[in-house]
Amino acid sequence: MIQITIPKPDVTLYKEKDPQSSHTYGFTDFHRITREEGGIFLFYNDKDELLFVGKARKLRPRIKKHFEDASSVMKNHRSEVAKIEVCLIGEPVDREIYETYIINQLKAKYNIEKVFYK
Repeated sequence: MIQITIPKPDVTLYKEKDPQSSHTYGFTDFHRITREEGGIFLFYNDKDELLFVGKARKLRPRIKKHFEDASSVMKNHRSEVAKIEVCLIGEPVDREIYETYIINQLKAKYNIEKVFYK
């Protein structure tokens, strides 16, 4: 059996207390997420339940796209996101493995692809 350890987040963003002060559903600290590095990101609700896991070659634009894009899986659930965790992972294959593992191990609520637990 292969042993996979979920990586510790390199950056964690929390929704602001006054979401009206931000144009992005209460998040104002996107500048803390790198534009140039790849990794995985996890969206949690205020009960710390995992909502969605994703991967990207360039993290900041991809995460912001989930809050702006009309075709995002999260388009109807953006207001639920209370915390974003970001883990920097350089290798594309490693990102794919972590994403699939976390989706299934932690049972991400809104991931519809790569799901083996339903």
